[in-house]
Amino acid sequence: MEEELKSFVKVWVLAITSLCYSYYIAAKIPKGFLRLLSLLPVISLFLFLPLNLSSYSYIFATSIFLSWYANFKLLLFSFDYGPLSPPPPQLLHFIFIASLPIKIKRYPPQDKPQTSFLGTIILAMKVAITIMLFVAYNYGKHLNTSIVLALFPIHFLFETQCLYAVFQIPPKFLFGFELEPQFKEPLLANSLQDFWGRRWNLMSSDVLRHTIYNPLRRTSMRIIGDSYEEEEGDIDREKTAVSQCNLEATGAGISAGDF
Repeated sequence: MEEELKSFVKVWVLAITSLCYSYYIAAKIPKGFLRLLSLLPVISLFLFLPLNLSSYSYIFATSIFLSWYANFKLLLFSFDYGPLSPPPPQLLHFIFIASLPIKIKRYPPQDKPQTSFLGTIILAMKVAITIMLFVAYNYGKHLNTSIVLALFPIHFLFETQCLYAVFQIPPKFLFGFELEPQFKEPLLANSLQDFWGRRWNLMSSDVLRHTIYNPLRRTSMRIIGDSYEEEEGDIDREKTAVSQCNLEATGAGISAGDF
């Protein structure tokens, strides 16, 4: 356990050092291919850092934070998009935003919002249920397998929400950030599209929208637009050719009649 903790610390020291490089050096390079080229070593490193760990919990956390969120945010940062653009005024801001599943509100309210009492109660209930499920797993041998399988999705749902709420605490208290919500009551979803697109893990949805959906959409619209313009041009040329043929035929008919 002690060796694993040391490996975990080494991994995150390397990660923070790489983010310092991204902030002080890569950010000074003009956006586009050159900045992407300067960030490729960092992105590659973040893909392989979790492989230096053996604990499932450490691997999961490091993979989510570095291989997933940090890499996608750095890809967006290469082209001056995403939550890292423009670069925050302080290095710590950059590190927190890059490595945690958080997004600062672009237009925070003038008055500091009061924490919802109902929201606090709901979060406390989710924490309590998660702890109870952990305790229940200790008696897994005495529980029916079907019950354990039924409890697992609830456990995963609540545990993920609790962990993400914990990740919001440091930037809120250290820097006073107003952060975007990470979940929107997923249990109230009325369809799979509503669950995945609008309620569950909004940070991941936002990252995927900016890194995959929007570029593909722009490329597709550009291709479709060019194809549409070519088809329009072909149709116009055909109409022009038909009109010319009709005019020639009409002219020939008139000439024959005169004759």
